[in-house]
Amino acid sequence: MSESSVGEGKRRPGAAGGGFLPTQWSLVLAAGGGSPDATAALEQLCRVYWPAVHAHLRRQGMNSHQAEDLTQEFFARLLAGNSFAGVSPEKGRFRTFLLAALKHFLINEWKRERTLKRGGGVAPVALDGLDGAARDALEPRHEETPDAAYDRRWALTVLARVTARMKAEYAAAGQSERFEGLKCYLLEGAGTLSYEETGRRLGLSESAVKSAVYKIRQRFGAMLRAEVSRTVGQPGEVDDEIRCLLEALRG
Repeated sequence: MSESSVGEGKRRPGAAGGGFLPTQWSLVLAAGGGSPDATAALEQLCRVYWPAVHAHLRRQGMNSHQAEDLTQEFFARLLAGNSFAGVSPEKGRFRTFLLAALKHFLINEWKRERTLKRGGGVAPVALDGLDGAARDALEPRHEETPDAAYDRRWALTVLARVTARMKAEYAAAGQSERFEGLKCYLLEGAGTLSYEETGRRLGLSESAVKSAVYKIRQRFGAMLRAEVSRTVGQPGEVDDEIRCLLEALRG
């Protein structure tokens, strides 16, 4: 998938796919407003961003158990400390705010004397039952910095969420087999089969496969834009955020 193919989606951000969850900024503001829905909002945020936070902690040298433990406490303390109260879409991307908050949390964690068991007095944020795709490839790469690991896991999580929505959309249309046959082409250059071979598997002509690949990439691009638009404060930031996503994947 090229940057231009992503940009070719003409649907209004947020309209693609239908039934999209509220914007991440809506969840942030709910988490910081002391509303009855704050805990649920934080749980949703955790489900989106915990792989990136976990990856950052793993690159800090923590084992998987330590990283998951700290990830839970990090999100729980954000809510308990009303850390979202002063946050607004005008102050930048949520993932940038979250990374800065994580680094601040780690400094305080390393400095404070441990007189209570970790998480004492703070309700843990459940990480069970998260999408299996989001748990893949959590082991850090040796050459990655913690920040690069954070960005790569964020990018992979976004793509996993979009792919899952697209899979559900094709299933609802009774085209699950077609999706399975075409999903390897979602990212430009990623297809491992020739159009001719895919056509034989799906009972389509080569030209029909080319047309189907073009359409699925267009739809994927539109849905990706919609997903990314939920994580930025201004519509004009979507293209730049997609570029960051692609660069994180290339890294």
